Amino acid sequence: MLTLVIGGAASGKSEYAESLVLDAGPGPRYYLATMEPMDGECRARIEKHRRMRAAKGFTTVERYTDLEGLTLPERGTVLLEDLGNLAANELYSPAGAGPEKALEAILRGIASLRAQCRALVVVSNEIFAGGRDYAPGTEGYLKLMADAHRALAAGADRVCEVVCGLPYDYKGANL
Repeated sequence: MLTLVIGGAASGKSEYAESLVLDAGPGPRYYLATMEPMDGECRARIEKHRRMRAAKGFTTVERYTDLEGLTLPERGTVLLEDLGNLAANELYSPAGAGPEKALEAILRGIASLRAQCRALVVVSNEIFAGGRDYAPGTEGYLKLMADAHRALAAGADRVCEVVCGLPYDYKGANL
């Protein structure tokens, strides 16, 4: 089962996504973290989040690019946090797929993960509510995110948006 959870900054989407994984039943719980540790502040944030997730029974797997190359040790439930970081990494990181192949790399990677687990919850930012004036080069990132959202939503069992901590379903559960 694939669930796409989108929402704005501090909307409660990550907490809600975690609750979906916790409610999925027993078995391994993997937290697939995609934020690259660029500096000391990032590393401290990552360590804090690792401790919080460990208390909830998650095994954290750090993977910034090439999800298709990842093999999970056991079939379980995966929370991918988050699509925006993964997209930026695939687009801009030297280890990423680059502008021509980023979407393909993301979709193949998510398909590979989906085949390895009972349930996959993908968290992503609602990126189109923030305005119109973007830094040069941002349009490519926004297009990548829009294309990834559309493709994932089309293949997902459930798509929901979290607003003020409340989930609203567009596809799947509770419709």
